[in-house]
Amino acid sequence: MKKTRAIYPGTFDPVTYGHIDLVTRARTIFDEVVVAVASNPGKGPLFSVEERVALLRRATRSMRGVVIDQFDSLVVDYVRRNRCRVMIRGLRMLSDFEYEFQMALTNRKLSEDVETIFMMPSEAYAYISARLIKEAAALGANLSAFVPPFVAQALQQKLRPRAR
Repeated sequence: MKKTRAIYPGTFDPVTYGHIDLVTRARTIFDEVVVAVASNPGKGPLFSVEERVALLRRATRSMRGVVIDQFDSLVVDYVRRNRCRVMIRGLRMLSDFEYEFQMALTNRKLSEDVETIFMMPSEAYAYISARLIKEAAALGANLSAFVPPFVAQALQQKLRPRAR
């Protein structure tokens, strides 16, 4: 029987319960899900690629069929290099749709053999965004509803000034 694979690319800065939910849901459809962390220096990520990969590995360590990787190329090139045809993108709210649709059409133009599948997270996570999580963390918010405890701790270490 042929194994089905999908690649879930993103910045994951940081990984949230919304991301984890999408990986879990994708695993019910695909035999293997490759979570591909984009270096994406243009977005000015808080965490390095290595830190984001480590946080994702910890967040998904109990999930079978999940592989964490990183890339610094066009996503369609990464998908093809990994002999995959399916890319997963998350849609939280209607506001995500226009950007994601534009990106999917551009990717299709760049590589007609790669399909984009949109998935919605559970309602409990539909409003979570990594950007908002970072803003809340910088102001000392309790993040337990949004990210795993080890991610909250990593955010606190990055965002809180060290005592002198």
